[in-house]
Parts: sequence; C-alpha cells; structure tokens
Amino acid sequence: MPKVGMEPIRRQQLIQATMAAIDEVGLADATVMRIARHAGVSAGIISHYFGGKDGLLEATMRQILSDLGEAVTARRRALATTSPEAHLAAIIDGNFDRSQVTGPVAKTWLAFWASSMHKPELARLQQVNDRRLYANLCHQLRRLLPKEQARDAAGALAAMIDGLWLRGALTPEGLDSDRARRLARDYLDQLLHAHGVATTPATPRSLSTES
Repeated sequence: MPKVGMEPIRRQQLIQATMAAIDEVGLADATVMRIARHAGVSAGIISHYFGGKDGLLEATMRQILSDLGEAVTARRRALATTSPEAHLAAIIDGNFDRSQVTGPVAKTWLAFWASSMHKPELARLQQVNDRRLYANLCHQLRRLLPKEQARDAAGALAAMIDGLWLRGALTPEGLDSDRARRLARDYLDQLLHAHGVATTPATPRSLSTES
C-alpha cells in the first residue's frame, strides 16, 4: 500500500522521467518501461497514476503549461508599472523562461505539438495554450490600438513568439532565449510604430526576471 503523501511525489518523479526519456530517445521510443526505469519505479505505477503513456504525456504537458503560466504571471506581478508595453514585454519574456527552453522541456514541447494533431486531449491543451497567449496579448494591445488592429497584431506577435521558439528549439545548439526575447520585443516595437504608437519604455531587457 502506498505511503500517505507519496502520490504527488511519485507523479512528479514520473513527469520528470517522461521528459528525460523523451530527451534521450524521443517520444516514440520513450516506452512505459523506459520511463519507469528513469523514475526508479515499476511500470505498473504509471498505469496506476496515469492510465498509461498517453495519460502521462498529458500530465507532463499540463505541468509544463502550468510552469509557463507561472513564469508569465510572476513577471507581470513584479512590474512597477501598468503600461501595456511593459506587460507585453513580460508576456514575451515569460514565454522564453528557462522552464520552457531546456533540452528535455523543448523536446517534450516538440513531441506534444506533433502528438496534438492526432490526440484530442492533447489538441485541446494546445488550443487552450494558443488562446491564452493570444488573449493576453490582445488584451494589452487593445489598450494601444483599435480592436481589429489589436487582433491582427496579437496574432502576428503570437506567431513570432512561437516561430522564434520553434526555430531555436530545432537548432543543434538549442534556443538562445536572450536573443529570442530581443527579437520578439523588437518586432513588437515595429508593430506599434507601424500603427503610429509612440511606445514608452518597457522592462529593461537586462533586468527581465529569470527563474
């Protein structure tokens, strides 16, 4: 019988083991047995807690998405200003937080994106994540631009963030998060200037929060 209080610990061990296995051999070869070995538990524990590999991948992505949300929220809460430019910069920076760009996490993200095209539960998680990023960007941009322009700018900036992340994750040396942040912020400035918005200083780039 499992010890009281062990379930959260076991779940976290298995989530970390899933990312380690995907980092090592990719999703297809990250078998239940391999993940269990990484976690130092029996394969039956995975079925007990998650119902199998698909359930474990979903739980792993929920954890990564939660970490992403916390990274963005922490940066926004730390701001000493309510300016939309600063909040947009915080959203950009949070999406390139260290919790989202390390090797195991990056490879798990890539596996998730590929699997979400075939698995409804993962597709729903992806849609929730996409809508959250777009809504957060759009809310701040509406403070600077008319409604339709804000929507278009939010879609373009979200695509830039995702594109920078994807291209960086696929390079042999891995994602350069500092460069990605700078490029995304520069793109935001260009979007606003194109619509005649005189921007105010955002969070200094050298002082952006890093976890």
